[in-house]
Amino acid sequence: EPKYNKIKHKIKPGETFDKILEKYSIEKTEIIKIKNSLKNKIDLNKLNTKQIIQFSIDKTNNHISEFIFQISNTQKIYLKRKNESNTFSEEIISIKLDKKIVYKENIIIQSLYKSASDQKIPPNTIIDFASIYGFQVDFQRDIRKNDSFQIVYEEYKNDNNKIVDFGNILYANLILQGQSLELYFFNSEKDKINDHFESNGQSIKKTLMKTPINGARLSSSFGMRKHPIDGYNKMHKGTDFAAPMGTPIMASGDGIIKKAGW
Repeated sequence: EPKYNKIKHKIKPGETFDKILEKYSIEKTEIIKIKNSLKNKIDLNKLNTKQIIQFSIDKTNNHISEFIFQISNTQKIYLKRKNESNTFSEEIISIKLDKKIVYKENIIIQSLYKSASDQKIPPNTIIDFASIYGFQVDFQRDIRKNDSFQIVYEEYKNDNNKIVDFGNILYANLILQGQSLELYFFNSEKDKINDHFESNGQSIKKTLMKTPINGARLSSSFGMRKHPIDGYNKMHKGTDFAAPMGTPIMASGDGIIKKAGW
């Protein structure tokens, strides 16, 4: 008869970490040891349903000999009992993912965000796409109906062929009124370069982004206007944008935080 009982438990709604291990008659002191080994790697109060916990129980004393917990899409933590000290050694294991290069394109009817979402492009990739064009394109003024875009980006799948992560945008092309704005990703660890460039090698980075809100409309421009509160004409020394609730907002440029608080 095998000495170890191997458990593979899929987390169900409402289950807590303690309750799961107690279900297999694991003592409280043993549960505390496991939690202490995991607490700096994962929030055990926020378990994901359908996530799998794997561990082996020594049948002679009902102690856990090995414990595996996935802490991200790309990493697992592996605990192994050290018999001499009755504690656990820790090891972070990288999960092997298959990289796939994805190409998508679409015509812009309402906004870039909407047209990209319709093609099932992940939200973070859409935000990255808008960000790399933020220094060249004013998304409020420059984009017209029937403009289009093309994008090539990396996506990563696990052993179950499920998409779990996304990588770099390798190529982007925003076609505005028939004019292509092509950008290429270049990475060099030696030269510490990890950015997008135009076809002539020119960097895309300028001082400030033209529109830090994708899909926004200009609600109030620079110049004289009737003040919405005071009720009289007053110089407005800025530009106001309005966008639907939930629209991502990006920093318009690099800066230094002088103070933070609430």
